[in-house]
Amino acid sequence: MSTELTSIGTSRPGKPRVLALANQKGGVGKTTTAINLGTALAATGEKVLVLDLDPQGNASTGLGVDRKSRRISTYHVLAGDSDLAAAIVPTAVPRLHLAPSTLDLLGVELEIANERNRAHRLRLAIDALGVRSVLDGDPFTYVLIDCPPSLNLLTINALAASDAVLVPLQCEFFALEGLSQLLTTVEQVRSSLNPRLSIHGVVLTMFDPRNNLSGQVVADVREFMGTKVYETVIPRNVRVSEAPSHGKPVLLYDLKCAGSQAYLKLASEIIQRERSLRAA
Repeated sequence: MSTELTSIGTSRPGKPRVLALANQKGGVGKTTTAINLGTALAATGEKVLVLDLDPQGNASTGLGVDRKSRRISTYHVLAGDSDLAAAIVPTAVPRLHLAPSTLDLLGVELEIANERNRAHRLRLAIDALGVRSVLDGDPFTYVLIDCPPSLNLLTINALAASDAVLVPLQCEFFALEGLSQLLTTVEQVRSSLNPRLSIHGVVLTMFDPRNNLSGQVVADVREFMGTKVYETVIPRNVRVSEAPSHGKPVLLYDLKCAGSQAYLKLASEIIQRERSLRAA
C-alpha cells in the first residue's frame, strides 16, 4: 500500500497516543472510521491498535477477525481475567493490530459495578501494555478505541483511558443535538476522572454533495466547533459500505476510491495536528 504519508513518531516511546472514537448515536460512521483511520495510520508506519469496545464487534468483523477466533477479548480485559497483550491479534494490514470484542461485553458492566476502579480498568490495561511494549522494543504509537453507541460504563472507561476524543458526526439534521450531549459527557469525565481529556476533532461523515442538507450541516458544525472540525470530510461512498462484508478496510478493498482517499487525508491531518500539539 503506497501513500505519500510518512511517520513522524507522534508518541513518546512506550506511551501510545490514545484516541476514543465516540458518539452515542449509532450509524454515524464510528466503527468505519476506527477501521479505516487505523489502516491509514498504519500505512504511514505507525504501529496501531484498534481496541473494539462495542459488544456488536463490528470493528473486529470489519478487520477480518471472525467471532469463533476471538478466544480472548476486551471483555476478559475489563473483567480482570486477562491482560490486554494476550487479547491482541494481528490483522491483514501490516502494523495494525486488534483487541477484539465479543457479546460478553454486554454483561461486564454488572460484573464490575461494585469495583472501586471500575471506570479505570481500561486505562490500567493500556498503561500495562505500554510498559510491556517498551520492553519488547516495538511499542504501539496509536490506540484507537471504538466505543459503543451509548454513554455507558464501557464508554466511560474509554474516555478515562484516552488522551483525546475523535467524534465522527454524520451529515444529518440532528447532528449538533447529539454532539452537545457528548461534549457534556466529555466535560464531566474531564472534571472527575481524566483531567487530560480533550476533543481532538470532529470528522464529518457520509457527506453527499448532491444533498443541500449535507452542506448546511457542514457549515453549522464548523460554526459551532470552529477549528476542532477536521478539514477532511468523509464522503458517502459505496465501496466504503461494501468493504466490511469482505472483512477488509476499504483501503485494502479499493485504495483508489473516494472513501479510501478521504481516510488517507484524515490520517495526514491527524498527524499534522499531533505535530502541532507536541510543538505547543
